[in-house]
Amino acid sequence: MATYECDKCGMSVNATCGKCDAPLVDDSLTLDGGNSVQISKCPNGHGKIKSPMCCGQDMSCAA
Repeated sequence: MATYECDKCGMSVNATCGKCDAPLVDDSLTLDGGNSVQISKCPNGHGKIKSPMCCGQDMSCAA
């Protein structure tokens, strides 16, 4: 399971898919301009979300 942690305050979160309850996995998405964004996605193909934010910045994942 992808665990996201805030580099500033240490808050961490785990997420599961609302459709199948599977733990979301860490991944990245390359945008049209070539930049990469960290995301979490359902391993069963139910979708993906951008990484969570805390303290005004994206949380990082070491999964």
